[in-house]
Amino acid sequence: MRLDKFIADTGTASRKECTRAARAGLVLVDGVPVRDASVHIDENSAAVTYCGKPVLWSRFTYVMLNKPAGTVSTTDNIPRSVMRLLPPECSKKGMFPCGRLDMDTVGLLLLTDDGPLAHLLLSPKHHVEKAYTYMCDPPLDKVQIAKLEAGVDMNGYLTKPARITAQSPTRGRITITEGKYHQIKRMFHAVGSEITFLKRETFGPLTLDPQLEEGTWRPLTDAEISSLTDLQNK
Repeated sequence: MRLDKFIADTGTASRKECTRAARAGLVLVDGVPVRDASVHIDENSAAVTYCGKPVLWSRFTYVMLNKPAGTVSTTDNIPRSVMRLLPPECSKKGMFPCGRLDMDTVGLLLLTDDGPLAHLLLSPKHHVEKAYTYMCDPPLDKVQIAKLEAGVDMNGYLTKPARITAQSPTRGRITITEGKYHQIKRMFHAVGSEITFLKRETFGPLTLDPQLEEGTWRPLTDAEISSLTDLQNK
């Protein structure tokens, strides 16, 4: 793999930044300065340092984004695409949102280039849980909550049971194992209420980092990646 691609794929720096750093002698491979960022290295064994810090490469890249309202979970080259919130290298690497959040839904969005993992997380047969904070109007009563938890009819499709933790009649937390189009909004509509705010807090083993402001992102930690790997190994 080219050295500049190796560094760019980790999100450490862009290829242009890597080229400038290499020329300045700030990129080391196995302890030796490499001034030509286009050279090829063995990505599985080379020890690379960028500006004094080790560069850790992995086959796949995993990013946690705190999606803001008004953005679209798509790789399409449009102004509101969530990909615009990440470095251009992420699109070039073939990363994509793992599942979709509605334009006005905020919170945890996983972006990756790991297709097999995305398939596992999104496949209905694996029942991966997703938890959301919600606000609604009109308020929900106990009968409506019971209907949501039992499964509701959405135009001929019966949803799988949900789990509701109500904090008040108009707000709470809902956990589902599916990801149908506008599912939570349609579920609430089916029982006579409407979602006014929706934020995804968890996705499988991942929990939204409370330090991430809306519109910002960070790579997954080693522990978070391991938790996803554990899912694949079950």
